[in-house]
Amino acid sequence: MRSYTVSELNHGVIFDLDGVIVSTDECHYLGWKRLADEEGIPFDRQTNSRLRGVSRMESLEIVLERRRRNYSAEERDLLAHRKNCYYRELLQSLSPTDILPGVCELITSLRAHGVRIAIGSSSRNCPLILEKIGLADAFDAVVDGNSIRNSKPDPEVFLKAAELLGLESSDCLVVEDAEAGVRAGLAAGMPVLAVGAAVSSPLATLRARDLSTVTFERIIEALSGSTQYPVRR
Repeated sequence: MRSYTVSELNHGVIFDLDGVIVSTDECHYLGWKRLADEEGIPFDRQTNSRLRGVSRMESLEIVLERRRRNYSAEERDLLAHRKNCYYRELLQSLSPTDILPGVCELITSLRAHGVRIAIGSSSRNCPLILEKIGLADAFDAVVDGNSIRNSKPDPEVFLKAAELLGLESSDCLVVEDAEAGVRAGLAAGMPVLAVGAAVSSPLATLRARDLSTVTFERIIEALSGSTQYPVRR
């Protein structure tokens, strides 16, 4: 396989956060479960699986599909806030030991080769999560739910991350664990590495169980053919 020098690379990798860098799935589930139980709304792990990769308010709408009464817009805002409070309580127990396999090694390798890295997440709790796992200063750019209008599968989060990295979309690869994120990356004109829950996605450019099996060389080879992905806004 060809070796690359830092000077010839002008690429970026944009990581989703939850399910790629760290898993907070159980925290999300317990937060929604507590809220649903308090409201008398049936909620289980099958329903929870539908919430992966979508925004907080969109998740709430899915949870409320089985509601026993109607909720006003103001009440829905309060419900979402309540769930987020429960979720943030659970996040307090996160630590660097919760970083998923292969993440630190891949970040180190990418940085050693001069590849710029960013977070592209729909989560508004991204700063807290990164702080808790010790990666608050590990990325060249962070775009999260606090700085975007549209959640995935809209490509906004990835387009904004590429802009902050100073790179063209075609020079960036997305790492995602949700189908909505895979679609968002492709819509941004970027090749996508699907991991975790999205590993079987037929749309993904590359697939891996987790990042422990992913090398710098594999990412660069995927980026070398990324011009086939047109940007769809």
